[in-house]
Amino acid sequence: MTVVAPTLSLERRLLKECDLLISLDEVGRGALAGPVAVGAAAMDAAGARRRVPDGLRDSKLVTERRRPEVAARAAAWVPASAVGWASSAEVDEVGIMRALGLAASRAVQAIVDQGVAIDNALVLLDGNHDYVSAVHPVPLRVRPVIKADRDCASVSAASVIAKVARDTYMAELHVGHPAYQWDRNKGYASLEHRDAIRALGLSPHHRSSWAIADAPTLF
Repeated sequence: MTVVAPTLSLERRLLKECDLLISLDEVGRGALAGPVAVGAAAMDAAGARRRVPDGLRDSKLVTERRRPEVAARAAAWVPASAVGWASSAEVDEVGIMRALGLAASRAVQAIVDQGVAIDNALVLLDGNHDYVSAVHPVPLRVRPVIKADRDCASVSAASVIAKVARDTYMAELHVGHPAYQWDRNKGYASLEHRDAIRALGLSPHHRSSWAIADAPTLF
């Protein structure tokens, strides 16, 4: 199957309405363990005229071996990037959608902390639901777009940056909890992960509010 590379067509149109885009994509929403992460990539009119980096795709379409180099190129390509996090405890406390909003808000704030002005910014969000506005303390203009991670290069950049960051974090957690094989499954519901949960119970990094024992196998 031919994979079509993302473009900047939508970004260029939207940048006629605003000075800056903050493109967001989430990683880890369906995992049983570990945080959710939201990647953010800033894009301005000057950046939207630059060539899209080689190999940039939605993170799900990039092999694990190639993701770090693609993420590095993506981060160097955009004016600013960041990853926001919400812990498994926060997922348990406030639910997955609000946790995504917290992670997204933190990613946006991290862009601001790099000195990026967002007074006339538009948030370009992958998906069909705005989970950002209800959480972020300052009003934001948010444009959800289905399949933006596949079609919009700036969102693809946010996607692969967040994916590499979260995978790295899960590999670090694996060292303290090797039985769950988070270095392989990254906290998702693989068969070996669920078998380890049945044998050992939950770790402090699992989302204990979820019906984990009956979760579908995703690998």
